[in-house]
Formats: sequence, structure tokens, C-alpha cells
Amino acid sequence: MKEYSVRLLEVNDIDRIADYWLLSDSDYLTGLGVDLQKLPSRDDFRSMLEGQLGLPNEEKQAFALIWMEKDAPIGHCNINGIRFGEEAYMHLHLWNSRFRRKGAGEYLVRLSIPIFFDQFKLKRLICMPYALNEAPNRVLAKLGFELVQELVTVPGSINFEQPVKKWVLSREVSAKTGDK
Repeated sequence: MKEYSVRLLEVNDIDRIADYWLLSDSDYLTGLGVDLQKLPSRDDFRSMLEGQLGLPNEEKQAFALIWMEKDAPIGHCNINGIRFGEEAYMHLHLWNSRFRRKGAGEYLVRLSIPIFFDQFKLKRLICMPYALNEAPNRVLAKLGFELVQELVTVPGSINFEQPVKKWVLSREVSAKTGDK
């Protein structure tokens, strides 16, 4: 999987992220647990992401990495709900279906995890995907995340109430499983 890599978010990536959310098929987004009525406008996406770029990590509320295939951006992995030195909530998104179900997501999440732990001095990463969305749940299990709870909640600002699986990865477990 040498053709895949991860890099930090740059200003010119912001419209790509907005396009993913605002132009993706509504059935696909609903399958992720997204309430289409709660999606921010393009300007709101831009403002939020640009605002985070200039802040020191200790002050960031969100942080994104861009997933690459060769020289082309193909997705993003981000954290929010950041409590510096403690924990953050991770999200993973491949923008184009041709990269899904081929191992790219697992490989790219594996590359992203140590960056989140190191940049934010985290003790744990939490991920709460829609329980009915099998792909991220499968990836998290393969990467050593522990399933700690299944619950019904509104997991994020753009979601509807839904069953979710709460997965947690500690820094210690990540260090042991990161090079598999």
C-alpha cells in the first residue's frame, strides 16, 4: 500500500471536505448517520476549518489529516471533542467509493492514529460510528480498538439519533498494534 499516505490539512483541502459533505449522495450520507438538515453551509465549513488551522494544538477543537493516493487527496480523518493530553473523538471518511472495501481505509487509519496521539499527547482515541455502518466498525476492531459500549445517542452535531458502537484505543495498545 505504498501509494497511500497521510498529510496535514491545508487551506486548499477545505473545499474538498465541504464537497464531500455537501455533494455526496443523500442515501450514502444517511447510511453514515448524517441528518442532512444539520449539515453546515460551505461558508460555515470553510470558516470552522480555516479557524482551526492557525491555532496551536492545545487550543484546537478539531484537527484533520488528508488521506492521499499518490499525489491525489482521497479522504480525510479528523478528530474533534479534543481534550489535549487526554482524549479525542476520531472520524474517518474516504471520499470516493472506488477506494472503499479495498483495505485503504484500514491502512490510512493506521497511519493517522500515531499522528493524533503524538500531536495532541492523547491517552486515548474514541470513535463512535453508526452501528449499522459496518465498514468503520470492522476497521476499528482490526486496529485494536476495544468495543466498550453500544448505545443510542446523537453522536455529533450533524447526526440524527442512532445506535452507535463506542470504540476506544489507548496509547499503550496503539503502540503495541501500530506496526502490524
